[in-house]
Amino acid sequence: MKINVFLDDYRTCPADHVLAETVEECITLLEKNSIDHLSLDHDLVNKTKNGLMLVHYMVKHKLYAERITIHSANSVGSKAMYNYLKQAQLNLKMPSAIKVVQRPLPLN
Repeated sequence: MKINVFLDDYRTCPADHVLAETVEECITLLEKNSIDHLSLDHDLVNKTKNGLMLVHYMVKHKLYAERITIHSANSVGSKAMYNYLKQAQLNLKMPSAIKVVQRPLPLN
C-alpha cells in the first residue's frame, strides 16, 4: 500500500497524508514505505536541516515518490529544491517519470 507524506512543522497536514515534522521522520517514511505523493516544505523549526537537505539526501540514496510537490512559501528555498530535483532528472539520477511541481501554500 502506498502512502502520501507531508513534510511540514507548521501547517496542518491534509487528512490523506502522513505528517513528518522533521527531515529524519521524512527519511524514515521514505525508507520504509512506498510513497505516492510527497509534499515538501523548505523551512523547518530545526534550522540545521531543511527541505533542500532532504532532496539532496533523496537523490543520493534514490528515495523517491511518484509525485513530489514543493509547497514551501520560501520562494528561494522552494526554487532551489525544484531546480535540484529537475536537474537530477536531466542527469538521469532520478526517474524522469516522477512529476515534480512547485505549489506554494500559505502559512495560515
